[in-house]
Amino acid sequence: MAKKPGASKVANFKSSGVVEQQSILDTLETNYMPYAMSVIVSRAIPEIDGFKPSHRKLLYTMYKDGLLEGARTKSANVVGSTMHLNPHGDAAIYETMVRLARGNETLLHPYVDSKGNFGKAYSRDMDYAAPRYTEVRLEKICNELFSDINKDTVDFVPNYDNSTTEPTLLPVTFPTILVNINLGIAVGMASNICSFNLKEVCETTIALLRDPGHDISSTLIAPDFCGGGQLLYNADELQKIYRTGLGGFKVRARYRVEEKTGAIVVTEIPPTTTAEAIIDKIVELVKAGKIREITNVKDLTDLSGLRISIDVKRGTDPDRLMQRLFKLTPLEDTFSCNFNILVGGRPVVLGVGEILEEWTAFRQECVRRRVWFDLTRTKEKLHRLQGLEKILLDIDKAIRIVRETEEESEVVPNLMIGFGIDQVQAEYVAEIKLRHLNREYILKRTQEIEELTRAAAEMEGIVKSPEKIRGIIIDELQTVIQKYAQPRRTEVLYSFETAADEEEAPVADYPVHVFVTKEGYFKKITPQSLRMSSEQKLKEGDSIARHIECTNAMDVLVFTNRQQCYKAKLSEFDDTKASVLGDFLPAKLGMDKDETVVFVAVTRDYAGYLLFVFENGKAAKVELASYATKTNRKKLLGAYCDKFPLAAAVQLAEDGEYRITASSGRVLLVHTGAIAAKSTKNTQGVACMTLKRGQKVVSVAPYVEGDLSAPHRHRVKALPGAGAVPQAADFGQQQKLLED
Repeated sequence: MAKKPGASKVANFKSSGVVEQQSILDTLETNYMPYAMSVIVSRAIPEIDGFKPSHRKLLYTMYKDGLLEGARTKSANVVGSTMHLNPHGDAAIYETMVRLARGNETLLHPYVDSKGNFGKAYSRDMDYAAPRYTEVRLEKICNELFSDINKDTVDFVPNYDNSTTEPTLLPVTFPTILVNINLGIAVGMASNICSFNLKEVCETTIALLRDPGHDISSTLIAPDFCGGGQLLYNADELQKIYRTGLGGFKVRARYRVEEKTGAIVVTEIPPTTTAEAIIDKIVELVKAGKIREITNVKDLTDLSGLRISIDVKRGTDPDRLMQRLFKLTPLEDTFSCNFNILVGGRPVVLGVGEILEEWTAFRQECVRRRVWFDLTRTKEKLHRLQGLEKILLDIDKAIRIVRETEEESEVVPNLMIGFGIDQVQAEYVAEIKLRHLNREYILKRTQEIEELTRAAAEMEGIVKSPEKIRGIIIDELQTVIQKYAQPRRTEVLYSFETAADEEEAPVADYPVHVFVTKEGYFKKITPQSLRMSSEQKLKEGDSIARHIECTNAMDVLVFTNRQQCYKAKLSEFDDTKASVLGDFLPAKLGMDKDETVVFVAVTRDYAGYLLFVFENGKAAKVELASYATKTNRKKLLGAYCDKFPLAAAVQLAEDGEYRITASSGRVLLVHTGAIAAKSTKNTQGVACMTLKRGQKVVSVAPYVEGDLSAPHRHRVKALPGAGAVPQAADFGQQQKLLED
């Protein structure tokens, strides 16, 4: 029998039972797919009522516990009560509560009225207090979530242990799905729904109910976030989001400039970042020398709200500086939209118009079920009162029937026969209290018949008329606007300077001398300073490994013993003097533990080559352009071959002749033009010098004519070659090279 694709052989060990061969595809389908669907449908993706199951279970528990009215209760009580619906643990339930709470400042319209420390959405490090210390109750807006829930507006299902029931959806009276931000990550898909202003959403829904061809962008201006900020208006991108549910828009921080100190104070940030992330990035830029105008940055957030203070040097243009910070930091960030919601148990990505259409259909069904529920109750009451009306004709007869009936079980049948009423009516009459057997009470009850008849007829008309149901929804939405509407928090910028329009400050370009020591110290010294004092201060036992004459606007590449390359700008290093030790490169560049510097190269345009000569006699010539990156990556892995120990590295502006010296004393002259250049950084290279067992390459240096008395002895027609031992006259120079 042929194996299925992906089938793997399974060993059959003793005591392991019966082991069958199974396709990996079948295993995924039977074991992983149910889990994936559970995460999608039952956890991560919100439904048309705007809630995930965890949100719905928590809020419904609080509603059933009477927290819509009255005083707050400890959060721990709510968490414990919710576990009879949500068995995923108290920590997960409390985290859900935190996000829904007013104190956390995540939602435009919070559902939980909180007291105590609930952390902040804009802070990464400000943690929330334990549930035993905080108190909660439902916000007033939750009346719009539960007002109809007891009138059969939504379906109820058993909880996980069949001990009670819970709603599958909440009968929300406004489109909560668009009013509050919602993020969910499932298996193979995600959802990211931005929040919109409640008034704008309700007005848009009303306009669409009245005219399906309504232009959504005319009433739904732009997203709105609890944290405020400034949204950079892009009509085409917003239209795409409204149409498809996919796209992105930029939100930038809002700031002010202190008059006395000139400091920049950031008070509102994008919803996708935190104050700590912004401060960390600013500090990184300052340390790297990309931003030189900032002297200090502080997080001054307190009970009054978010405050990031940025101290700047005197004479700095704060607006121009902020434009650069918008470009380089999360002070301006993109919110990526993915309006993926569950409709009928299926995940589907919808545009704003389609979401409101689905919500309207859902709400119409809720209203129809509510009216039908009221109609049923009205008809039942009307039916009972019609029976009571017949009793009014002869109350004494009814009393006589009851008194003369010997058995209690016969009272209802006898009333049915005596007055021509059905069992329901007879039961109602039989339960009337003795004190109510007066004409006044019965007349008041029977006067309700006309009112109930009119009400029933009106409700029947509503049930049969989608137009009347839409009218009810419109009235409810207008009521929601009157009760809960609030001004926009996120300002919409129709005209603005984009970060791309702001150029980085030009780097001053002037001649410098770069010195690198064997232990990894780095100095950048101007020629004027070097002329004043050329005596280099070094640590005991250290020495200068390389001296380069270049300019300040060039890039520096630092290669380490871990085959890694750290890239930096020379302008990021401060000008110094010969009398100081300089910057310690492992600390300056953030190298790994025990990582040391083996070679430093400087370039402007990444022209030329790097020659890596290994101890086994191989040499690799790598194009310097291989180290140029389109992004500003600071660290490159696999910068050269890690198969063999490195003997020396040389930067080649152009090909030339180099002398390779082995531990045996032999010298080989190699012209780098004979070595083919590679674009692969970690290439193993080609064999250049043949070595005997125990020998290795010890140095590589440019060959200067006259260094060897008989240079032809050290050249070969084709690589590799063994080289030759220098003549007696060359030993002095050879010893100097070995010492270097």
